[in-house]
Amino acid sequence: MAEDLIISTGTKEERYKELIPQIKALITGESDLIANLANISAALNEQFGWMWVGFYLIKDGELVLGPFQGPVACTRIKKGRGVCGTAWAEGKTIIVPDVEAFSDHIACSSISRSEIVIPMISGGEIFGVFDIDSSELDTFDGIDQKYLEEIVKLIS
Repeated sequence: MAEDLIISTGTKEERYKELIPQIKALITGESDLIANLANISAALNEQFGWMWVGFYLIKDGELVLGPFQGPVACTRIKKGRGVCGTAWAEGKTIIVPDVEAFSDHIACSSISRSEIVIPMISGGEIFGVFDIDSSELDTFDGIDQKYLEEIVKLIS
C-alpha cells in the first residue's frame, strides 16, 4: 500500500492540524516503535523541511540515535549534556532560539541554528527524546511545542 501525505501550505498551526491525523493513520495498527518513529520523522520532514528531525532512545543510561531525517548526527548523548540530555534530565520540552547561546550545546552539525527537544514519556518514565533542529534562528515556538508534544503522546 502506498503511503502519501497531503502537504499543507497554510499557517504553521494549520499544517500541524492537517498532518497529525495523517500521522495517526500511519502509525495506527503498527506496534513496532522504530517503524513508527521513522514514519513520524519522515512525515514532519516532508511537511516542514527542517534541517534535522529525529529520535534518541535511552539505552544503557545514554541517549542513543534512533530513526531520523537529515544529516548525520551524534550517536550517543549523556544525560544532562546538550539540549537533548538536558530535556531528558529536566523531563520537559526545551526550545532554544539560538543554539550558540545555549551554554552546553552539542554541535552535531554546524548548520543547526535553533532547536526543540521533547521528552518521550511512558508509564511515568522517560524512554527517549524527540529532537528537531532548524538551520534558521528562532524557528520554534509555543505552537510547535503544543503540536509536537501531541505527536509524542501518540507514541508514548
